[in-house]
Amino acid sequence: MFYYTYVLKSKKDGKLYIGFYENLKRRFEEHQKGLVEATKNRRPLELIYYEACRKKVDAIDREKQFKTGFGRAYLKHRISDL
Repeated sequence: MFYYTYVLKSKKDGKLYIGFYENLKRRFEEHQKGLVEATKNRRPLELIYYEACRKKVDAIDREKQFKTGFGRAYLKHRISDL
């Protein structure tokens, strides 16, 4: 089993949402349907980046890293159109 840390970009306001979940496909569908409170008013969303981790704690740690200034700089470097 894998746990995914993912980054969504709102096509409405251009802002990023960073999260983690064990079933990336299902979670993205929940975001797209407006079932996630944090993103329901920012749809449509685009999945722009994800990483797979074998341990849940690693995915949580990676999510926390991405939410820092260093993490956002890393993402900007990895994904040129942010």
